[in-house]
Amino acid sequence: MNAPANDVANLADDVVDGMTGNVAFPTPPTLPPALITLNTTLRTAITAADAGGPMQTAAKNKAYATVTDALRKDANYVEIQSNNDLEVLLSSGYDVVSTNRAQAPLDQPVIVEISNLATTQILLRLQSILNAKSYQVQLATTVNGPWSEAGIYTQARRIVLLGLIPGTIYFVRVRAIGGSTGYSEWSVPATLMAT
Repeated sequence: MNAPANDVANLADDVVDGMTGNVAFPTPPTLPPALITLNTTLRTAITAADAGGPMQTAAKNKAYATVTDALRKDANYVEIQSNNDLEVLLSSGYDVVSTNRAQAPLDQPVIVEISNLATTQILLRLQSILNAKSYQVQLATTVNGPWSEAGIYTQARRIVLLGLIPGTIYFVRVRAIGGSTGYSEWSVPATLMAT
């Protein structure tokens, strides 16, 4: 796993959400409470490394390796337990990764959830798009724009938009990046008032 540390921490959050109480996965190698502890250590180490020096970076790298090892073991378990049932596999919090490298046009993204995560923060969850490398997010205060850039994100299951103005209604749209055309069509805009 060569993903940035914050993406690994976000994936661990998704796996904890998906695996906690999930009857399809009763005995993963790393139980959700243990993964929460490992991920808390990683998030603390990320913050410390951003402001620190070589020792803090070494601690972050160690925590990163520990979380990725736990996620790999759980991913192998999920793959076996799901027995080729895509719905069961997706319930674990893991995304499906295609080994198909053929270039094809990307499907239009679908925003499956938009919610307030905290004050000035919106959480987006998208339906994963096969062969998408990343997802471009734009915001507007009217359905027809003007649209402003909100960032490019490498995973669909957890996108956190920061720095929003409480009481403002935002329209959010997303397009996938990759495939043979470079970009998908924009999603149907979703709307939410920031808190």
